[in-house]
Amino acid sequence: MAGTSVTGQRWLAVVILLVLGVLSLPVTAAFFDGEGTENWIVPVAVALMAVIGAVVGSMLPGLAGAGATQQRGALIGAAVGVAMLVLGIVVFFLLLSGFDGA
Repeated sequence: MAGTSVTGQRWLAVVILLVLGVLSLPVTAAFFDGEGTENWIVPVAVALMAVIGAVVGSMLPGLAGAGATQQRGALIGAAVGVAMLVLGIVVFFLLLSGFDGA
């Protein structure tokens, strides 16, 4: 994606990670929702989003800014991936509980 602008790469990476962040908690819960494994849902989701964020960030290094290396893109991508997971958890909680609370 050498011809893509930095702004385009940044928006594309954030949108991809936001969608995956919103979906990662329910998907992780589907696999780890059992007796004795329910405590692993959030740690596995965090690790998963860090890895996915690193992959997306290395593929779209413009996420880390103009002239960023693939390694810096992966580090920033991992951080943005975890941040999008947190945002996804908040959105998921609001969809389940509403704005009035649980």
